[in-house]
Amino acid sequence: MSKTAKAAPVRAAHKTASVPMLDLSRQYAVIRSEINEAVERVCASQQYIMGKEVAEFESEAATFLGAKHAIGCASGTDAIWLALLASGIGPSDEVITTPFSFFATASAIIRTGARPIFADVDAATLNIDPASIENRAKRSRSSKLKAILPVHLYGQCVDMDELARIGTEYKLTIIEDAAQAFGAAWRGKRAGSMGLSSAFSFYPTKNLSCFGDGGLVTTNDSKLAEHVRLLRNHGSSKRYYHEEIGWNSRLDAMQAAILRVKMNYIEDWNEKRKQRADAYDLLLKSSGLLAPSNPSAKSQSPVRLLKRMPQAFHIFHQYVIRVERRDELRAFLTKKNIGSEIYYPVPLHLQQCFGYLGYAEGDLPESERAAKDVLALPIFPELTSEEQATVVSAIAEFYS
Repeated sequence: MSKTAKAAPVRAAHKTASVPMLDLSRQYAVIRSEINEAVERVCASQQYIMGKEVAEFESEAATFLGAKHAIGCASGTDAIWLALLASGIGPSDEVITTPFSFFATASAIIRTGARPIFADVDAATLNIDPASIENRAKRSRSSKLKAILPVHLYGQCVDMDELARIGTEYKLTIIEDAAQAFGAAWRGKRAGSMGLSSAFSFYPTKNLSCFGDGGLVTTNDSKLAEHVRLLRNHGSSKRYYHEEIGWNSRLDAMQAAILRVKMNYIEDWNEKRKQRADAYDLLLKSSGLLAPSNPSAKSQSPVRLLKRMPQAFHIFHQYVIRVERRDELRAFLTKKNIGSEIYYPVPLHLQQCFGYLGYAEGDLPESERAAKDVLALPIFPELTSEEQATVVSAIAEFYS
């Protein structure tokens, strides 16, 4: 669609109404009494760090995810670091990961003393591209290359069939960054159960979120699980006795109690996110805004959807489209009080703090292109159909 072409109108019940990117108050209104009971339970127990609430949450999360062990920690960032470190990643090692992710993915690698090796993303899904991973593995002449850290971006699992093959062939450990993927699955196996270890985040914007920071490490390896428990508690299994240098990264009881309440709703919330993603697809299609999903296809349409892999159960942590004139469109939506976000405006290999790694613009072209045209639209379980119509109507107006 050219700048002068007319998009088909999309009817919105309240064209001037604001649409938030996320509104957690709607979720809280539904579960408020249960949350208050959980908080009161913790206050009455006077046990605020670790304890029964944390142990119960860990058990429930492990069962839900299909992992033998789940270990709570202070944040998603710490969870990645703990998962890496307990999996044997340390100084001088190399870990292949994606440049199109939140900063914590790469910074956690560096925090272990290892070096991130960036592989480009697949243009259709924006998940890390197995072909690019394999290319990095083939080019590596060093025994320092030890692991792959894939990110299940926006709530859709990476192609775990290919990663398993590459991991086996090149003797690389797979450690999942599942911070955006609580409840996502690949061929029926949930994120968090497919790697040697995995990391989750419960930051307030996540599908399963607490009222602050919180994280989780999962694994099927009992020895590794014990190592994580040691590391999160100052390297101590017995008070005042320290086997190694660890960290203070304990999940507090209040957050665990809140997460236990929300666990009862997570499958329903994830399904509602999927329904809203399907609704966006239909609205964008009916508006005439959509381009073919093939990124190399020639089209004048200004909007392109990301590909959904048939093997994946996508939980839509974010609903992301690729658009022409992205920054102009976002400014237009902001003026109409419609929320949006850019995940992510600068790929990690071009971040100033990682300059010492030696990457330059043009090295990872798909990630760099994505950084210039991705836009996340409002999506959360309580988002109304009228609000979605308002969003798409505004996008159609911009391109008309």
